[in-house]
Amino acid sequence: MIHLGHNRSVDEVVTAAIAEDVQGVAISAYQGGHVEYFTYLVELLAERGAGHVKVFGGGGGVIVPDEIELLHSRGVARVFSPEDGLELGLPGMINHMVRECDVDLAATAAGELEALLAGDARTLARTVTRLQQGVLQPEWRAGIEEAAQSRTVPVLGITGTGGSGKSSLTDELVRRFRGDQEDKLRIAVLAVDPTRRRGGGALLGDRIRMNSLTGDQVFFRSLATRTTSGEIPHGLDEAVLACKAAGFDLVIVETPGIGQGDAGIVDHVDHSLYVMTPEFGAASQLEKIDMLDFADVVAINKFERRGAEDARRDVARQLVRNREAFGADPDDMPVFGTSAATFNDDGVTALYQHLRDLLATGGLSVSAGVLPAAEGKVSTKIATVIPQNRARYLADIAETVRSYHAETERQADAVRRRDRLAATRTELEAAGADTATLDELVRGAESDVDAKTGALLERWAELSEAYRGERLSFTVRDKEIHTELWHDTLSGSRIPRVALPRYKDSGELVSFLRRENLPGYFPYTAGVFPFKRDGEDPARMFAGEGDAFRTNRRFKYLSADSEAKRLSTAFDSVTLYGFDPDTRPDIYGKVGTSGVSIATLDDMKALYDGFDLTAPTTSVSMTINGPAPTILAFFLNTAIDQQLDAFREAEGREPSAEEAGEIRTRALQQVRGTVQADILKEDQGQNTCIFSTEFSLRMMSDIQEWFIERGVRNFYSVSISGYHIAEAGANPISQLAFTLANGFTYVESYVARGMDIDEFAPNLSFFFSNGMDAEYSVLGRVARRIWAVAMRERYGAGERSQKLKYHVQTSGRSLHAQEMNFNDIRTTLQALCALYDNANSLHTNAYDEAITTRPRVRCAGPWPSR
Repeated sequence: MIHLGHNRSVDEVVTAAIAEDVQGVAISAYQGGHVEYFTYLVELLAERGAGHVKVFGGGGGVIVPDEIELLHSRGVARVFSPEDGLELGLPGMINHMVRECDVDLAATAAGELEALLAGDARTLARTVTRLQQGVLQPEWRAGIEEAAQSRTVPVLGITGTGGSGKSSLTDELVRRFRGDQEDKLRIAVLAVDPTRRRGGGALLGDRIRMNSLTGDQVFFRSLATRTTSGEIPHGLDEAVLACKAAGFDLVIVETPGIGQGDAGIVDHVDHSLYVMTPEFGAASQLEKIDMLDFADVVAINKFERRGAEDARRDVARQLVRNREAFGADPDDMPVFGTSAATFNDDGVTALYQHLRDLLATGGLSVSAGVLPAAEGKVSTKIATVIPQNRARYLADIAETVRSYHAETERQADAVRRRDRLAATRTELEAAGADTATLDELVRGAESDVDAKTGALLERWAELSEAYRGERLSFTVRDKEIHTELWHDTLSGSRIPRVALPRYKDSGELVSFLRRENLPGYFPYTAGVFPFKRDGEDPARMFAGEGDAFRTNRRFKYLSADSEAKRLSTAFDSVTLYGFDPDTRPDIYGKVGTSGVSIATLDDMKALYDGFDLTAPTTSVSMTINGPAPTILAFFLNTAIDQQLDAFREAEGREPSAEEAGEIRTRALQQVRGTVQADILKEDQGQNTCIFSTEFSLRMMSDIQEWFIERGVRNFYSVSISGYHIAEAGANPISQLAFTLANGFTYVESYVARGMDIDEFAPNLSFFFSNGMDAEYSVLGRVARRIWAVAMRERYGAGERSQKLKYHVQTSGRSLHAQEMNFNDIRTTLQALCALYDNANSLHTNAYDEAITTRPRVRCAGPWPSR
């Protein structure tokens, strides 16, 4: 059993290990607290009678040799170090764990039969293992059968096509049973996954979808088919009997995704639920689905998809034919439209209530329940983040960019043809020849040149002349900036800060202006500002360790000699996953490790005590995603309360309601910084998701709408991050593709809420990784051009909205533990690529990133750029 140790409690891991009757547990724990976590895990396994389960761990370079030795002495079987990784490689580490866990648990007695009949989970789990192996002693079988037959326990089978969401729907049904019946029922879930023909193994992954397993009321066990010829594993019927004998009131059997003709579950359960999606093809395909002949209930899951209502109608009509209920209204057929991924979906509630009543006829003892009766049979509260009529937005954006470049080619050819004809006419006129026909051709060629292209060429003549002068002035956010245009080298050469192209062909010039242009001019390929900023060193100070007071002292130390207070904040994993600090060992060890612990508004006030959060020289970046709305609320209230406190101190009284309102408004309009809040990259690459993606997107839209209403202009509500996608394994092309796709998804979701593009787009920022691949040297150029073209041509956005501003961090995964001194060179090259690509800001990793030695982590830091 493999677990991430970041947000899974030790109790969850131990409960799963016992129910699944595993030989070993492997945990990745690289966010601190590993000594306490692993120690507690070993102790709790032993306390619950599972001391035989071997514990393995790893954490990159975070778990140091002394800690590894300590954990081994406390009973951890093996903690793999970076040296182990170099020596063994991933296959070697896997093979080691498999060898260590190669123990036949079925050869060991399950305990006492009385314990099973009393409902002991550990005994039940071992009994199921022995039943699967066919080695359970006859007296146990007789006792189980006798106890099972003495009770009336209905069995619900849930089956359906692969990818239909059976596991999520099962979880939602269990959650409703628990809530509606107020935890008065004990439910056992047996989830079956297929065994692979080639490798002989099975990925038992249904538990990961279950969020309703807390407490003792639900027993969950994964089973492999151990055959490639069907969906029913050996010993399933006996396992069901064991669950009945153990005192469970309801047994649910979930099978793998099945083919059209497989209805094997029917003979093993009392009632069956068939789960499918709207995409079953033509209506004639329904004739081939064997389960529609036998299923008591059918769920069209993922009902939020297009065509779902039509699909439900077709399935209902098919049930009328299959049941020979001619004359019956198809709407009366037990076909439900559900969206298991939607919180509290009323379609799932309707399905649950139908199943509850159906199971009650089979002996399930249920009450009327506390959930209100659902009206209808389908989901009615589904609200997609992006409307169906804009679901192809990425394809439309791609077409927009291609069309723009195609138009560039047409305009370049048109200008080139116009110039050729005009030059020919001039030659003929000089020779005294008749040019009447040619005049008509020139007029036609001129009409093919778009007015915008003509204006672009006229503007270029003025612009190129201005860039040949000594100084240039330009405006950024209503501030006029003056820049020297020439630089004298140490060798005495006089070189321009911006080298102008020397094209003589107007077609080439048009192509350059529409594809590249100078920095600060559409499509901003070379940069969103005309020049890099002079006379400022905006280094961002990154900190986060211990409690708020300790990190506050660190911030003050780092920024003591800087007029600009640019504070970048890392939060501990407890905060990242939305938990409160606790003395429980698996939480306590992580509190304040690899980040600061923030759980209350008072914590946030202590964190930034002594820093004026509304000062123009103060900027705060917060690396937080899942609980970003809560942390952002803490931060903004801290900024407001600072200003209210300043008023009380200056005036010696409480502000009036009007004065307090003005102070709040002013604080919100002046506060500067960024909250990461990018839930899409978390879903794709990093994992700190605590709410559903759809819910998180709606929360992000709520926040941006609130920002617009209150004039929050200097604070970025999201940093669209490709860095974490790259660190998870993406190459530079796929990193950029995912990141831009995420950015456009936020644009679409905000536009769908009715927000004006120019009200929010200037407050979107990006974050990329720079690695060693050649493509990284132009990543920013490609990103800026695609964004600018799409924003102007598709969304009609203004100039500020067209400018993609981004931060770059050199790649942590490109740094090696072997020949570590070369990491300085790698990081330098990556930083140089970012500077040449005109990144807006830059952060360099420490050269010892691969092993994280404390004295060396200061060898590299933030490098400003613009």
